[in-house]
Amino acid sequence: MHQVAILGVGQVPVREHWDRSLRELAVDAARAAMEDANVTQIDALYVSNMTSDRLNQQRHLGVLVADFLGQWGVEAVKLEAACGSAGSAMRQGILAVASGEMEAVLVVGVEKMTEMPSEQTTAALTTAADADYEIEQGVTFVGLNALVMRRYMHEYGYERRDFAPFALNAHANGAKNPNALFRQPITQKTFDEGRTVADPISLFDASPIGDGAAALLLVPAAKAPQAVRVTGSAVATDTLAVHDREDLLWLKAAEQSVRQAYAQAGIGPEDVDLFELHDAFSIMAALSLEACGFAARGQGVRLAQAGEILPNGRIPIATMGGLKARGHPVGATGLYQLAEATLQLRGAAGAAQIEGARIALAQNIGGSGATIATHVLQRP
Repeated sequence: MHQVAILGVGQVPVREHWDRSLRELAVDAARAAMEDANVTQIDALYVSNMTSDRLNQQRHLGVLVADFLGQWGVEAVKLEAACGSAGSAMRQGILAVASGEMEAVLVVGVEKMTEMPSEQTTAALTTAADADYEIEQGVTFVGLNALVMRRYMHEYGYERRDFAPFALNAHANGAKNPNALFRQPITQKTFDEGRTVADPISLFDASPIGDGAAALLLVPAAKAPQAVRVTGSAVATDTLAVHDREDLLWLKAAEQSVRQAYAQAGIGPEDVDLFELHDAFSIMAALSLEACGFAARGQGVRLAQAGEILPNGRIPIATMGGLKARGHPVGATGLYQLAEATLQLRGAAGAAQIEGARIALAQNIGGSGATIATHVLQRP
């Protein structure tokens, strides 16, 4: 198997893009990645998206993007794994290049979510849960995460305000990222006064949706010796329904996928310089830190309280705002994470740069932990 490098990076800002269509967002990010890589022809295109059929009345995204990108004739497909779609598409792109079958693969994540009424957007997102045993009961993902967070608080003795460091860090970092939806820091007081969305989750515990697209151009590392390399890549799954899990407070798929990715890269958590985790909700940030070996069980919140997740801490997270401040255009989120990690390792993250970063971990979660894609990136 060939080692894979990320030669091109493209992003559009996460916004409410009233003047740009789904295809325009995807093509803009794709063109930016191709221009960054100085590549004009690709062998394959993998597009990640979750909600286009319901919110944009559009399927068949692979050929849609290939067509308007001028890449007629190439293999082009859409991949979906809920909010983990982009990380899963990245995995397929990596396998295509690593196998030797493809020389240049473009992976594009896109989502346009803000033009429909919120009730329709919520309903579309809820389809990532178990239709028979969760959706049927009126459950939403905010509700599911609220139940998990309440149990975590009960088991480990936390209060809601103890989760504030996750939001404060994300918003402070997002203020340094021109592509972020929210670019203003917040205070503890702001967090405390945030309205409750689903007790105990408040407005500042939950990531906002948005319109956006991000893209990466993958090539064999031998053809790009100075490019950031993918040294670990794995996807694992857990039960679809949260109530079917052996352990409500453990992300089994995160543990499995990160173990595989660490082994492939020949590293451990102590070697990671930054972690782009899937902070769709504060509780998921805590659980991810624990499952990936950065904190013991129940200590993810303590790690944040100690300042270890800050840019100058032991394991900086959400270095350019994360889902909380950059925004969460669900089918594109995993590629934003990987694009940001790549920029960090290039030393091109601007004001958000983590000094001396050489190894980055990126983890994209679908559903409430049912699909988890983990990647290790390293500077050559």
